[in-house]
Amino acid sequence: MGALSAAVSGLKVHQTMLDVAGNNLANVNTIGYKASSTTFSELLSQTIKKASAPAGDLGGVNPQQMGSGVGLASINRDMAQGNFTGTGRPLDAAISGEGFFLLRNAQQQNVYTRMGSFTVDSGNNLVDAATGYKVQRTGTYGAAFQGTGSDITIPYGAPMAASATASVTINGNVRSAVPSTVTDAATTNVVTSVLTLTNGGAVPAGGDFLSALDQYTGTAGAVNNDAEIDITYTPRAGTEVTDTIVVGDPEAYDIDTLLADISALFTGSTATLGTSGEIIITDDASGYSETAISAMVYTGTTDVGADDAIDMDLGFTLTTAGGNDTHTFTRDVYDAMGEKHMLTGTLVKTDTANTWDLVIPQIVGETAASSLYSNRVIEGIQFDPDGGEYNGLADTSTPLTWTVTFANNPTVTQDITFDLGTIGTFDGITQFASTNSNAAVSLQDGYAAGILSEVSIDNSGMILGKFTNDKTMT
Repeated sequence: MGALSAAVSGLKVHQTMLDVAGNNLANVNTIGYKASSTTFSELLSQTIKKASAPAGDLGGVNPQQMGSGVGLASINRDMAQGNFTGTGRPLDAAISGEGFFLLRNAQQQNVYTRMGSFTVDSGNNLVDAATGYKVQRTGTYGAAFQGTGSDITIPYGAPMAASATASVTINGNVRSAVPSTVTDAATTNVVTSVLTLTNGGAVPAGGDFLSALDQYTGTAGAVNNDAEIDITYTPRAGTEVTDTIVVGDPEAYDIDTLLADISALFTGSTATLGTSGEIIITDDASGYSETAISAMVYTGTTDVGADDAIDMDLGFTLTTAGGNDTHTFTRDVYDAMGEKHMLTGTLVKTDTANTWDLVIPQIVGETAASSLYSNRVIEGIQFDPDGGEYNGLADTSTPLTWTVTFANNPTVTQDITFDLGTIGTFDGITQFASTNSNAAVSLQDGYAAGILSEVSIDNSGMILGKFTNDKTMT
């Protein structure tokens, strides 16, 4: 009878083994399934004869035991990492390594699963596609998609408010020396007025008097001998000066005289009239230059007490920055309403070794009052001569933040801070040997308003919301 009992026990546990193996085969394509294996163990043995110890010339004798058969010790889950399979569904996810997805059923009980086949229900809740159980979030992750309690909501069509650009990071490298094969690295400084002078809609001739300009608001024929142009400027050498150009009678003071008087103020620069009537001040030689005009104001009175004026104080733009070597970049920045504006910046190599300036000559769309590029210069950006890492500013009081006002939203001021990197490291701007400069800029924030249009789960399991403004929210 023992033999029959042992044999039957073997049949029973092997049947269980076949059941487990069959279940593994049945679930070969089940998402998140973990295969199982069986472990057998010997049943309690019956002792027929006890063991005896050695005595005299006789050795010891082992006990005589007969087994009762085999039993099922355990059915074990194989929790090893399985293979990843793409499904083409943006919300499906797989877990690499240990862990489970946490779901909540209708009885508010926690359910754990390795199956990451998810979808969105009619309430925009992230749910398990098979059971409809709601997927739960834990900790502080996924706060942007938090629904009721720990539920996760995918708010398709939800708006994202615009974010004004507040900071810009400068990174990359500027070359420490210009290769001998490059002959045009040095640039010539050019400053251009926002104001364009016209006479009857056309560009005035050199001999046209100021009183003939469309921009002149004085009374024709009125006696005026005290008109003047107050000008605040910086010549090439870099010391700001406030001076006065005596106009006297605008009906006897012509364009050629104006250009000659402006040229006389600048050492090494010449003023000309552009093809659209703009005043252009060009350095006579290339190389590092700080030539700039920050203000030009025309004032005058007539003999009857009425003011005559020319609205010259519209500002000047830096058309070309003068430097021994330069690198110009552009970057879109955003105002508080989400409007995009192009910022232009130029890194300029100075006459001091291992020292550069950063000039922001223009941000398209800003008001004239905030567009004085002469106030937007970070001077004395120093680099270590031995390693090329950023070494701080020559003057630590130099501001890195500028206030901008845009014409489409003139009542709102916006501060933009420039981050040059950490002193003594290579995480920002650097200067070492390179054929070309490759300095770049990246926004730390700032984007237009948008609508959530796409959602996906990345390889780390984070939910990524794609908005129509090209902004991704995690």
